[in-house]
Amino acid sequence: MDRAEIESKLVDLLVDELGLERDSITPEARFEEDLDVDSLGVVELLMALEDNFDVKIPDEEAETISTVSQAVDVVAAKVNA
Repeated sequence: MDRAEIESKLVDLLVDELGLERDSITPEARFEEDLDVDSLGVVELLMALEDNFDVKIPDEEAETISTVSQAVDVVAAKVNA
């Protein structure tokens, strides 16, 4: 799965699961500061990523994810490993 496919699915998850506006989601967007996703929302997103991409994201790795691009990077590394 290439990076563009992963990013597209991630954007869909953010819109469907967290009710975010598609136009506000950019690769540089920070979950908490720019997209107004609280810590619970970030946890929900991580669980949705794990389910949708069939990957496991350890807590210590999850703590390093603060932007949409970083989330795509983590998922891409796991999916393509």
